[in-house]
Amino acid sequence: MIKRLKPLTARIGIFGVAHPVYWDQFPGLFEQLNLYHRDFHNLVKKNDVEVIDFGIIDTNEKAYEALRKMRASDLDLIFCNMVTYATSSVFAPIMRNIGLPIILAALQPEAELDCANGSTRKQLENDSICSVPEFTGVAIRLGKKVDDVIIGTLYDDPAAEKELAEWCYIAKVLHDLKGARFGLMGHVLESMYDMHTDPTMIAAVFGVHVPLLEIDDMLAIHETIKDIEIKEKSKQVLKYFDTPDPVSDPITTRLTDEDLWKTSKAAITLERFVEKYNLSGLAYYYNGQPDSIQRELVSSFIVGNSILNAQGIPMCGEFDLKTCIAMFIMDRLDMGGSFAEFHPFDFVEDYILVGHDGPHHIAIAEGKPVLRSLKKYHGKPGSGASVEFKIKEGPITMLNITQDKNGNFRFIIGEGMSKKGPIPPTGNTNTRGFFAPDTKTFIKKWVMAGPTHHYALGIGHRADTIAKIADILGIECDIIRG
Repeated sequence: MIKRLKPLTARIGIFGVAHPVYWDQFPGLFEQLNLYHRDFHNLVKKNDVEVIDFGIIDTNEKAYEALRKMRASDLDLIFCNMVTYATSSVFAPIMRNIGLPIILAALQPEAELDCANGSTRKQLENDSICSVPEFTGVAIRLGKKVDDVIIGTLYDDPAAEKELAEWCYIAKVLHDLKGARFGLMGHVLESMYDMHTDPTMIAAVFGVHVPLLEIDDMLAIHETIKDIEIKEKSKQVLKYFDTPDPVSDPITTRLTDEDLWKTSKAAITLERFVEKYNLSGLAYYYNGQPDSIQRELVSSFIVGNSILNAQGIPMCGEFDLKTCIAMFIMDRLDMGGSFAEFHPFDFVEDYILVGHDGPHHIAIAEGKPVLRSLKKYHGKPGSGASVEFKIKEGPITMLNITQDKNGNFRFIIGEGMSKKGPIPPTGNTNTRGFFAPDTKTFIKKWVMAGPTHHYALGIGHRADTIAKIADILGIECDIIRG
């Protein structure tokens, strides 16, 4: 029911490479290779990205001309289409100067060789792999690196198409990181040393801006919300969430009218705050005095945060800017991205509860999410409406962004399975997380890697994709394997 505020997209450049000596030797070959290049263009475009095609480059001069156009096109990623053999002189100027991820696509048209009826012309039409070692070797001599090589066939090759799609998703992450604005409001939850980070380092590594915002900026909007708007938002909230009776936890109650009113007003406030400051995400924490409007407002954010998460704006409690960015990366990979931590083990069934109180990505909920009123938020001040749901059953991935003693960022990534089964009815989102080789062994490896407290939780197994993003950003990455 909840749609993104803007669709996922990216600007991807493609160019083919070839050897001009062939054109006079084999009339019609250039035209045939252009048809193959057109089909490659269409393969990329079907991943909901904007494709800028720089044609087939067959001379060093054309490479420099294309380079100037590429620089002016605000690209996120480039595919080099290896349509036939080409000298590295048509690739080196772009590799050396573009400063973007470059992936070589060696997709030959024919899957099977008819050697008995073979010809030089037919070989050249399928010579996609021939230049690849030359190109990767020259890239290294230039002090650069080809980010990947996709090998397969141009037609009817699901594996190759999956690799293309993966890089298109990575391009969408890179596209939205450019110019992103992750707001910080309040302060770190007292004594959580792992939450601290330097906004300048965040800007340097991720290429984003971190506006420093005040709770008074939020209150100024909150005071303008009209009753009629709150009533309409309350109807919307009740459409998105179930409101069951409490079960076993004495601090939970059925959602009260007062909490529904407060959380609906806060949701409108958050939407307008995000719009006013053009935010791509927000990390916050604020105590406020007992019975103050500041505490009441901040205690009412959870529902609005969860709606914004589903709309593609990660909202993160406890001032956790690093996890906010991790959630953003997962969201742009279209795998959700909830604010999560570890809860108790079940050693008998070999799972651990994975979840958190606070904001979650309700687009990855199993069934309709639940709202409960909480008489108190454990470990924090305040009370109010809280979101509870289970993550969809199936593969899950966790992304933690931490730092070492020198302040350098590190990605810690793990994969597991979310399986069906009851969760505690505490007004907090959880799922049953199962990990290989067994959950206790995996969790020990995870904590020994030196993570922060929280991480982003998404659906699907995407550790290798996220590792490629870390590599592009120049960030060390640890994948915790079973």
